[in-house]
Amino acid sequence: MARGKILVDVTPFRKYPQFFLLWSGFLVRTVGNQLTVVAVPYQVYRLTHSSLDVGLVSLVQLGPLLVGSLFGGTIADAFDRRRVLVATQVLLAATSVGLALNSGAGASVWPLFVCSAAAAGFQGVDNPASTAFIVNLVDRETIVGANALWQVLFQAGQVAGPGVAGVLLARFSIGVVYWIDVASYAASLVTVLFLRKSERPATGVQRELGFGAMVSGVRYLRGHQPLQGIFLADLSAMVFGMPRALFPAMGLVRFHGSAVTVGLLFAAPGVGSLVGSLLTGWVHNIRRQGRAVILAVVGWGVAITLFGLSPWLWPGLVFLGIGGAFDVFSAVFRGAILQLVTPRGIIGRMQAVQIAVVTGGPRLGDLEHGALGAAVGSELAVVSGGIACIVGVLLLVRYLPHFDRLTIDKGVVDFGGRGERPADAGPAAARERAAEASG
Repeated sequence: MARGKILVDVTPFRKYPQFFLLWSGFLVRTVGNQLTVVAVPYQVYRLTHSSLDVGLVSLVQLGPLLVGSLFGGTIADAFDRRRVLVATQVLLAATSVGLALNSGAGASVWPLFVCSAAAAGFQGVDNPASTAFIVNLVDRETIVGANALWQVLFQAGQVAGPGVAGVLLARFSIGVVYWIDVASYAASLVTVLFLRKSERPATGVQRELGFGAMVSGVRYLRGHQPLQGIFLADLSAMVFGMPRALFPAMGLVRFHGSAVTVGLLFAAPGVGSLVGSLLTGWVHNIRRQGRAVILAVVGWGVAITLFGLSPWLWPGLVFLGIGGAFDVFSAVFRGAILQLVTPRGIIGRMQAVQIAVVTGGPRLGDLEHGALGAAVGSELAVVSGGIACIVGVLLLVRYLPHFDRLTIDKGVVDFGGRGERPADAGPAAARERAAEASG
């Protein structure tokens, strides 16, 4: 099989230097941010010895994240996205400074909750602006390849960040980890400053800002099974099948390990996702992309179930890695579906909904796994969650048949026989779809 059919397509790097610049800066930032993703729950567990508290520190991020994401989508549609990104890099760095200042002797638990909640709100604005910015940097035919490369970025950060975090936490203070995160935001800020200003999409549709704009974007989902399907599939995977709140307990108690073991558990899904993202050249050949999302989430659920059943660390890490590969395949297909069926005039808001789901789902999952783990034990909580994930996504085949039958062929979308046509970058199509959404 030809190399291009297997390995990730790097054409967007060659054709669009600005995309490569954005990608490079956010790679550094993602690695730094993942250090904090491990350090915060680790510090909470060391201070409280409670998996429930680990789940709660994630739960407090959910409200700010959802509000920030939904309103952040309207901001991404209304303002220069480069300026939005400059502001969010500064604000996110400030939250990591707060964590670092609270990391010394006499550290308290409440600043971990406050800083994490604030960071989630700022991240909610940052994420739709950065992902929507991609649409301004590449053409329609390159979107799938750009999504795959963005997954490489994210997964590389998930691998390097937690792995390095485990080593740093074992050898240095938690404060060192937080200060490195601050430095990573400085790096992403520099790259954003070198990007050209983005133009608001020229759709001819009057722009709204605030609650009304958010509602009109969410209203677009009504009766739109392809978008409903990608959001519900990811919620099923993350709420039921993401047991990261149990990683500290499993690493330190079930597997009788140390901080390094906890770091390995956080890193393992990212390792599988990174390998999977590097082998996404074949995704261009898949036409039934709705069905591909469903099968990928089923694969994730099976892998998580096997992880929960494993009494040994290394097989468990392998199962987490396999799950991570299925997760990244799902993410590539879901990203392409969203960007190809959504009008440019509301893509920031749809990206905001996607990000609210992607980042909010795991936090609900943290609470569910933390509470269930405290009640019935870590192993049963993981296994039952994996099974629930499989059942949940299979229900989409029955209740969202147009999502299951969705096909994409060379950028042309067939909405399961509904006679709809794909979103288009042209003004007329965007105006028509926006009018349908508001009416």
